[in-house]
Amino acid sequence: MVSEPLNPSANPPADRTAGRSGVSSPAETAPETTSRTSTGATSSGATASEAASGIPDDLRAASFERQRRLRQEPRFPGGPAVDPAGSHHERRIRSFQPRRSRVTPGQEDALMRLWPTWGLDIDGRRVLDLPALFDGLPVVLEIGFGMGEATAQMAADDPGTGILAVDVHTPGQGNLLGLAERNGLSNIRVANGDAIILLREMLKPDSLDGLRVYFPDPWPKKRHHKRRLIQPEFLDLVAQRLKPGALVHCATDWEPYAEQMLEVLTAHPLFENTLPEGGYAPRPAFRPLTRFEGQGLDKGHVVHDLLFTRR
Repeated sequence: MVSEPLNPSANPPADRTAGRSGVSSPAETAPETTSRTSTGATSSGATASEAASGIPDDLRAASFERQRRLRQEPRFPGGPAVDPAGSHHERRIRSFQPRRSRVTPGQEDALMRLWPTWGLDIDGRRVLDLPALFDGLPVVLEIGFGMGEATAQMAADDPGTGILAVDVHTPGQGNLLGLAERNGLSNIRVANGDAIILLREMLKPDSLDGLRVYFPDPWPKKRHHKRRLIQPEFLDLVAQRLKPGALVHCATDWEPYAEQMLEVLTAHPLFENTLPEGGYAPRPAFRPLTRFEGQGLDKGHVVHDLLFTRR
């Protein structure tokens, strides 16, 4: 992700003594020496914005253009794109919020070296050939993998299954690529971008053998519930991409979100709870206990797993 550059167009800070104890700044006491014309320019020839900021308009425009390019250009040449789908897909309510945090030298090295081989951008402009991408392995889609430790562990424990791991967190992408290389894991591919666009535009019907969504953002405020990933419309889309019998596995430590997950999965006609009696499932052995999960358990959180199959 590109760091937010300093905004050169911001007005310089006002004199902190202005208006305090009757003390005025020199700008407040000096007489006005310029007058505005009907075009918005001052008598000195500068526009109103130039007079206010002290920065010529052409330099301001050049700075804005440079910032726009920086937001679009990859931070790591050859690595994940900043906004892979760009403007050619509609702007809609998203279930994720890209996080900008420090990328370590090791993560940067992995991104620049390994992304061309094991990474892909979700641009919505092509349909993926999963059998070719994973050498014929059955493929499970994992949405949101954090720093990738659990994903790497599952890939190591089950080398006969390919994992298409999607996230927008650049340090996590680099970390997972590094873990895959160090542990000789050839059954992981890292995807950068919006999983909805991936599902809708880039995957064929009946192409996935499973879906994993572990600890998605719970969006706890009521006005943000519309941003939660597990919704009926999302399940409609997922059902088209999953093979019959494919396993959907969700996990969360946020009780209200667990209840919503259980409600919408149970109500959907194309999914069936693996437990005959319904309800939550015990954590299966193949899902590692993550560091995040361990911290939650130490705080008394209750983790709920949900296991459903595609009818």
